[in-house]
Amino acid sequence: MKSDLEHPTTLAEDKILILYILKKANKPLSHKELLELTLAVADINYFYFEQFLSDLLEDHYIAQSTQNFDLYELTDAGSQSLALTLDLIPGIAKLKIDRQFKENFDSIQDKFSISAEYTPISEKEFIVTCKIIENHTDIFKLETYVGSKEQARQIVNQWNKNASDIYPQILNLLAN
Repeated sequence: MKSDLEHPTTLAEDKILILYILKKANKPLSHKELLELTLAVADINYFYFEQFLSDLLEDHYIAQSTQNFDLYELTDAGSQSLALTLDLIPGIAKLKIDRQFKENFDSIQDKFSISAEYTPISEKEFIVTCKIIENHTDIFKLETYVGSKEQARQIVNQWNKNASDIYPQILNLLAN
């Protein structure tokens, strides 16, 4: 357990860490992406993360924009603050962050680039939505009606496993 003397430094380090992650990403991140990257590299609980994010937004170190969902990016003030305070993160911690960031960034980006879900309309009717998202924009979205929960699950599973094969086939069928 952390002592009260360590707490203010830890809070500052954790806020700097969020700024550092946004700097390393070098592009706007969704809330889920930023949360998962932060949790992957630091021992921060969800509630502290939300408070730090709120504080950084309030201080204008992070900008929030909304398309279909919230996106966060580093502001000029955030970059300047990071440059002045980056030394508060110990070298060994930066090394760990850099290593884990590299390992997690691609997999988190991939996870959010292909998605599928089903929504019940009634007990026996479902709408399945399959998407490919690139740079926070839907580049492909397919919705279809199915008559069973099992079929809906099967489509979701197939899309999540094989979207990179299915998507070009659909485009080819539509274009020819």
